[in-house]
Order: sequence, then C-alpha cells, then structure tokens
Amino acid sequence: MPSPESLAVRARLAQMKAAARAGPSPSLAEQRRALEAMAANLPLPADVRVTRTAVGGVPAEWVVAAAARPDRTFLYFHGGAYYMGSAASHRDLAARLSRAAGARVLLAEYRLAPEHRFPAAVHDAVAAYRGLLAQGTDPSRLLVGGDSAGGGLTVAMLVVLRDAGDPLPQAAVLLSPWTDLACTGPSLKTRAAADPWLDPEGIRRAPALYLGATDPRHPLASPLYADLRGLPPLLVHVGRDECLLDDSTRLAERARAAGVDVTLAVWDDMWHVFHSFAAEVPEARRAIEEIGAFAARMLP
Repeated sequence: MPSPESLAVRARLAQMKAAARAGPSPSLAEQRRALEAMAANLPLPADVRVTRTAVGGVPAEWVVAAAARPDRTFLYFHGGAYYMGSAASHRDLAARLSRAAGARVLLAEYRLAPEHRFPAAVHDAVAAYRGLLAQGTDPSRLLVGGDSAGGGLTVAMLVVLRDAGDPLPQAAVLLSPWTDLACTGPSLKTRAAADPWLDPEGIRRAPALYLGATDPRHPLASPLYADLRGLPPLLVHVGRDECLLDDSTRLAERARAAGVDVTLAVWDDMWHVFHSFAAEVPEARRAIEEIGAFAARMLP
C-alpha cells in the first residue's frame, strides 16, 4: 500500500497537472521557473557543502555530505526534458545521493535547448566526465547517473566514451530515464490515466525543442536505439504509474540482451523521478537507500 505521504504528494501533483491542462500553455521561462520553485523550499542540511566549479569547461556544483568519502565520486546529470533544470532544481536530491552513496556528487549543468540543441548536451556530458578524469578521478571509484533526460544523457555519454576507448566508470544509476524521444512506448497510453504528473502530449511535444530536425531515433538522442554492448552495470529505477515506464523497461531488456549487468526496480504506486520528493515521501527515501547499497556493492 502506498504511504499516506505519497498519496498526499500524488494528489498535489494531480492538481497541478489538471490546472496546467485547463490553462494556457506556459512559456519556456515559466516552465523553468516552476521546476526551480519545486525545490526552492528544501533547505540543505548544515553538514552539506555546496561549491560552484567548472569541470571540463562545464559549469557545475560539488554537493558533498559530511559522510562522503573524498575518493568516491558521483557525476550526476539533472532531468528537465533537455530544456529546463539546473543544479538548483536538483541540489536536494544530490545531497541525499551524496549521503547514501558516501560520495561527493558533481552536478553538471549541461547546455539547455532550444538555445543549444542536440548534441550540445552530449558534448558537455562527455567533457565533464573527461574533465573529472583529467583531475585525477579514478574511474573505478566513479559512479555516473541522472534522472529523466539526465538518465538518457548518461547512457548516451557512456556510448560515446566506449566508442572512443575512454576508461568507463564503475557503474551507472538511471532514475526514470528518458530513452526514447520517438515516443513509441506503449506506456504513454497505458499509464496515462495513472500518471499524476506527466502529460503524454507534453512528452510528445518536448523532443522538438532539443532535436530540431534530428531523427528522434538517433542513438545518442534516444539511447534505446543505441548499441549497448560493453556498458558498465546499470541500476534503473522507475515508477510503475509513469507514462515513461517503458523507456526504462525496454532499455533494461535491450541492455541485458547486449550482455550488460542490469538491476531494474519498478516501484509500485510511484511516479516519474519520485526520488525528488524524498523530503516528504518515505518510498523515495527507501529508493535512495537502495542506490546507496548499490554504490557500496559497485565501488571497491
């Protein structure tokens, strides 16, 4: 049974979704502000340090909990459909991941569409990763990951690094990854009524902002269509009630078929990137604890 806290958040998200459908379409700036506002009232614990930086020429923030080990690093890419999101919108989640994984988290701020279309985000992700290695980060002590668009971006980055012969990280964590910008997943229809947050029509409109005229099945835009052989172990979390459920389940199936070690967790009664609501939702806190346990297994 879902917790009372998760039911309350679900009701709030559903109200927001209904209001957005009833009113005029918000502008790009309004959508960006709304995502930032969702995290604005989440104060960080006093023992979490936040430091602005740039790695590989990519603006970023170090988010480091007191329990984090200096020799463990987690490179994280925020979600937001490639056209919104920032370190500010994901700082609370990064702090929780830092504490759970015992790692310092680098929140990379890749360039956003439509000002910077595909493949700018992929270039920035690769540059940030290579920048970390150039600073001396040991790839065997390195996790990478992201949520939603950031999850898809993580897989695209791994494909580029593999093909270029770069040392790969120890493992990757993907939270509700957006892996099919062609929007072919059946769950866009089958989970539409259950999803309290995402609007299938909005999902179908979003890729054009990032892709322009690029084929939505390009493997670095939609890594569901990429050759996934040789990638490091993957942990994939997804909510059973989200429209993008099949973006995760199909990626896991194709990665396993390619010989990749995949751990897929489908969380009952949960929605898209429910981890971001850990301040209120106990299921989200348990999911973050699972990520911490995965990090403990993967990092020597």
